[in-house]
Amino acid sequence: MEFKIIKSAIFGNKTQKLLAFFTILLASMLISCMLNITLGIGDKLAKELRNYGSNIIVLPRGGSLNFDIGGDEFKPLEDEVYLDERYISSIKNIFWRNNIVSFAPFLEGKIVSKDGAEFDIAGTYFDKKITLEDEDFFTGVKTLYPFWKIEGNWVKDDSSDTVLIGEGLAKEKGLKLFDTITVNERTFNIEGIVYGSENADNKIIMPLSVANELLDKSGKISWIEVSALTIPEDDLSMKARRNIDALNTIEHDKWYCSAYVGSIAYQIEEEYKDASAKALMKTSEGESQIVKKIQSLMGIVSILALIAASIGISSLMASEIHRRKKEIGLLKALGANNMSIYALFLFESLVVAFFAGVAGALFGYIVSMLMAFVIFSHSVAISWIIMPITISFALLIAIIGSLMPIRNVINLLPAEVLYERK
Repeated sequence: MEFKIIKSAIFGNKTQKLLAFFTILLASMLISCMLNITLGIGDKLAKELRNYGSNIIVLPRGGSLNFDIGGDEFKPLEDEVYLDERYISSIKNIFWRNNIVSFAPFLEGKIVSKDGAEFDIAGTYFDKKITLEDEDFFTGVKTLYPFWKIEGNWVKDDSSDTVLIGEGLAKEKGLKLFDTITVNERTFNIEGIVYGSENADNKIIMPLSVANELLDKSGKISWIEVSALTIPEDDLSMKARRNIDALNTIEHDKWYCSAYVGSIAYQIEEEYKDASAKALMKTSEGESQIVKKIQSLMGIVSILALIAASIGISSLMASEIHRRKKEIGLLKALGANNMSIYALFLFESLVVAFFAGVAGALFGYIVSMLMAFVIFSHSVAISWIIMPITISFALLIAIIGSLMPIRNVINLLPAEVLYERK
């Protein structure tokens, strides 16, 4: 008998059930979509932000002793110490090696030609192959600074007679693409002109090996810029930044094994001989703030969806109770108490919510992948943990939406509804 009542309740009034199903479906789809994007947004957004330069700089150990006087920056050891290029592959030997997106070494200096012309030159990697134990890794300014706009072509790292020049130098010297420029009695072809880089604006950019020859600094590097995927800063990373020695053993292990920008810089410093790696905190903090704000926004949207759907279910439940008041009155007359009747309505709502939650989670995955493709130009991974979370949200919507109409069940008197007095 009870089974027949439950079956009749679930499959009866299909219009009301369909409206409840789509109400919870839409809310579940939004929640699933937001959660899936939120869980994947950190890595995806970090990758997008990594297109705008480095967040770690590696200096010679003595080269980190810079200071400001009267707003002017002094580097007393800048011309005396260098990094050794032989150890550059050690950047990819750290625990978080797969988080190293790109890096590029730089060797800068001034050269005065015999005619008195002074040139700022910068040697670097453009798209150089670094041979590691288990892979070949291509890195350089081409991947480190993809926002550089190049008129012409990129220079090849094994070239000895081609260079890039900055836009400012081209205007100053009246140089055009494929012209030649003479530096220290060596003539180079201008393969490309760089736009969109303040640091390279007035420089001649050439392969590192050529700059080593011109500056007589064989195998030397002034500094290295590194782009690494990191997680947002939190209290632990802030504590480590203030004083790493203040961390206890558990905190240190957790910090070391987390992809904070500070821990990655620390590991690079451990691996690279005579190097001092520093996190560019302005860049990292900016990334963290953006990620946190987007995640907070998505969380707020999900909560609002939960509230709105609960109100919709509450309205539908109140309407259903009013429509079936004679049935409720009859059940009460036969001895059913208020809680058993309410449990019947709640069970109906939970069954609808379960199937709506499953469907909403699946549709949410699809929508999140479409959004990620539009925003980031590639798909976001599916987090299957979101399926049970979304179903739980759907059931929660049904429970919250069913709480308010319960008083309508309690207030109904059998005699009044059966004799149509209410």
